[in-house]
Amino acid sequence: MNLADMLSYADIHDLSRIAATYNCECNGHSKNELIQSILATVSRRDVFEQQVTRLPIEDIRFLNSLIFDKGGTFNIEELVARVQQSRFVKAKEEEQDTWNPREMISRFKQQGWLFNGYSRDTRYLFQIPADLKARFSETLMKQFQQHVVSVSEPNVYRDEQRLIIDDIRQFLQFVHEQEVLLTAENYMYKRQLQQLLERLSVKEAMIAKTAWRFGYGRMAKEYPNRFSFIYNYCYFHGWITEYNQTLTLSTKGKEWIASDSEEDLLQVYRFWLRLYKGAIPNLQSLVFWLEKLVPTWATVASLKEVLIPLIRPFYYDTADSILEQRILQMLMHLGLLRIGEHEESGTVIQLSKLGRSIIKGIYVANEDLTAIPFDNI
Repeated sequence: MNLADMLSYADIHDLSRIAATYNCECNGHSKNELIQSILATVSRRDVFEQQVTRLPIEDIRFLNSLIFDKGGTFNIEELVARVQQSRFVKAKEEEQDTWNPREMISRFKQQGWLFNGYSRDTRYLFQIPADLKARFSETLMKQFQQHVVSVSEPNVYRDEQRLIIDDIRQFLQFVHEQEVLLTAENYMYKRQLQQLLERLSVKEAMIAKTAWRFGYGRMAKEYPNRFSFIYNYCYFHGWITEYNQTLTLSTKGKEWIASDSEEDLLQVYRFWLRLYKGAIPNLQSLVFWLEKLVPTWATVASLKEVLIPLIRPFYYDTADSILEQRILQMLMHLGLLRIGEHEESGTVIQLSKLGRSIIKGIYVANEDLTAIPFDNI
């Protein structure tokens, strides 16, 4: 529902609080006048943008988590959890803090941004008006774009295109052809792992023993990022089995190899979102902002100004390393992003045509995207 619909279901006490927030001058005893006055004020672009641009970073993080949620409705426990995730403070600071997350929820209600449901089944659920969601993303994008620095195409850039699709098959073919022995912890031995990594299209170095790694899939500890993702993808689909310290193809995996089929890149991308969202809860929204902010080449330094404040550190993984290694590099490995070096501006990125189509959800498997005009994607 839109704002006007939700206002019509709100009681007069809630309407009065919203009207007071916007300094509406009207008859406070008339529900109709309250609604009309609120709508007239909130519909003004300058008023709405002023409200959003004045938000502290915690409110922006909370708002960002809500407007990109496809579910649309939240119970109070879910909202409290999202508010807590939006506040990046250390445990010791939290212990000394009397901050109450429900205060932010109450403030959003008073601004007319969160409403209770009106039916018996939804009265304890909350949602944001659909038209306000669109206005929030538009206003935030306008605010973010002011910081993004666009540049000309770099002389050198890296674009892996669909190589990960080829390497999924290369990995399965390797397991099919050779006996792959595993350690007691079900990891490949380094000598054979090195042989496999050299066979893949994109070369990766072995993981140093001192590296801290978890949270990005069950094999992230011992395998480099891209191969770890490929391994998890194949394991998730039931194509490989770890049994009796041996890695083999399952019956399903053998059938897939024999079929000579090609994996759908859209499904690979969706799996990446699911696999990484445990460590990066707002990953979907971060990718959305990339799609909106880098249709042309842009500097990574300027994007960090916008996106780093939205990223919650994950243990020893800083917001900076999450953006660079877990998001930008992985999007490049998925073939959705180009990373280059600009002579004057340093590291720059651009979403590929394929990447924009997949992120926007209009990608069609096995379709020749070069035949589609860029402006229509």
